Amino acid sequence: MSMIIEIIQGIGSIAIGIINVYIWVVIISALLSFVNPDPYNPIVQFLYRITNPAYSLVRKFIKTNFNGLDLAPLVIIIALQVLVVLLGSILHVL
Repeated sequence: MSMIIEIIQGIGSIAIGIINVYIWVVIISALLSFVNPDPYNPIVQFLYRITNPAYSLVRKFIKTNFNGLDLAPLVIIIALQVLVVLLGSILHVL
């Protein structure tokens, strides 16, 4: 039984790591929106392809544009941080 718990904890740790990487991708994408980079750059295209589905999902349910400032990245980061804390506490209980 303890082997199954260790496997679940390992998978949960990997999930937390992936969520943390995605948080950094959202932060980098939000910072890039301030400097208006070359849209044909492959790295910029990759970042936009990865983050735009999450942005559109948040924008569908919540008005995130306030005075020209888009708060969708902030909403996503807060939601992902809450998910990391919940997942970490669940894994700690196991």
